[in-house]
Amino acid sequence: MSSAADTLTETPLGGPTLPQERRLVTSIPGPRSQELLDRKADAVAAGVGHTAPVQAVAAGGGVIVDADGNSLIDLGSGIAVTTIGNAHPKVVAAVQAQVAQFTHTCFMIAPYDSYVSVAEALNRITPGDHAKKSALFNSGAEAVENAVKIARKYTGKQAVVAFDHGYHGRTNLTMALTAKSMPYKSGFGPFASEIYRAPLSYPYRDGLDGGLAAKKAISMIEKQVGADNLAAIIIEPIQGEGGFIVPADGFLPALVEWCRANDVVFIADEIQTGFARTGEMFASDLFGIVPDLITTAKGIAGGLPLAAVTGRSEIMDASHAGGLGGTYGGNPIACAAALAAIDVFENDGMLERAREIEAVLKGRLEDLQAADPRVGDVRGHGAMIAAEFVDPATGEPDAVLTAAVAKASIAQGVIVLTCGTYGNVIRFLPPLSITDDLLHEGMDVVAAALAAS
Repeated sequence: MSSAADTLTETPLGGPTLPQERRLVTSIPGPRSQELLDRKADAVAAGVGHTAPVQAVAAGGGVIVDADGNSLIDLGSGIAVTTIGNAHPKVVAAVQAQVAQFTHTCFMIAPYDSYVSVAEALNRITPGDHAKKSALFNSGAEAVENAVKIARKYTGKQAVVAFDHGYHGRTNLTMALTAKSMPYKSGFGPFASEIYRAPLSYPYRDGLDGGLAAKKAISMIEKQVGADNLAAIIIEPIQGEGGFIVPADGFLPALVEWCRANDVVFIADEIQTGFARTGEMFASDLFGIVPDLITTAKGIAGGLPLAAVTGRSEIMDASHAGGLGGTYGGNPIACAAALAAIDVFENDGMLERAREIEAVLKGRLEDLQAADPRVGDVRGHGAMIAAEFVDPATGEPDAVLTAAVAKASIAQGVIVLTCGTYGNVIRFLPPLSITDDLLHEGMDVVAAALAAS
């Protein structure tokens, strides 16, 4: 069998020169992929699942190629990680140069330039023109944990408020902050204490404008927690795993204003929304808010593991020396990748490309919505768009339909991801390197899957 690399086609915004096409050589999974899945079942803990039953061997532009020669359209980006495209040449070159110099010293033992340069870049590009500092970590969950640590240290208070439908990670503290029980929390307690939950603005389901939704949330916070006890609130400006819920205008600014008036740290979890994903560098910019602390990960380093907390200098400096850090935090290879990725985000038209993708995806999904009442809502910004599926008679979430559409799409070579508290949302997170032709073909497959379900 010839490999996908036998025919090379330049991709639009960088990445391996793979043919930019959907190609089904075998059924999915093919025999080589099935062999890997059988080995996975024997060797890997059952709790580690997978969405697409394939053995990935190459990826770039808007496709993932499996071991059987199938080429799948990638509308997931590894959950918003490969935003600039898989194996972007600038990232590859930076990683290759760094790995030949040194792979690790531990920044807390022998510091190096790239860690400081990443911190400087984050301090510059995150919202707000105030003095900022950053600390680097390994994963989004680790960044969230450290943001909470920092806020508690700075304020001398303990309570933290998260929001309905929020997702913040799978570690103990971040499970407590996460709203959804299955599969993230069920059976894994007890969880960290002093975590409270407030209602989110969910325009499709609550019908409230931003001001009223904020008033409802703030009232709950004041009555059930109390500002004098509250160190921080943490919120995704657009919910990720919770269903790509976009809050009503005015909701987030009202929360920020209340935090400022009550000495509460406002933490924006931009792990999924950050780095051009929404058509702005950060989703906070869409809503005109300036967080006190912002957590980032996913798209930050072109596929390498890196995360950060960036925030007001006086808050970030509240911790004593040695209170923040970690053996691998700010690994030099990941930092080199991040500097290359940030260069691409800033200089290679990524914001404009995200907005172009929004126009394509929203246009196609709104056409589906007009023709099929099971598409209850279409929402999102940039290359972060979702469709919520419902029973047209009752408006109740339809998780069965959602799963069927996703499964059928993957079987036809289009990787899509589901999400939402009720399991009834398909989220579209294509790499910004994808072509319009692939976007349209991917949506053709999704539309056919919906029609057949």
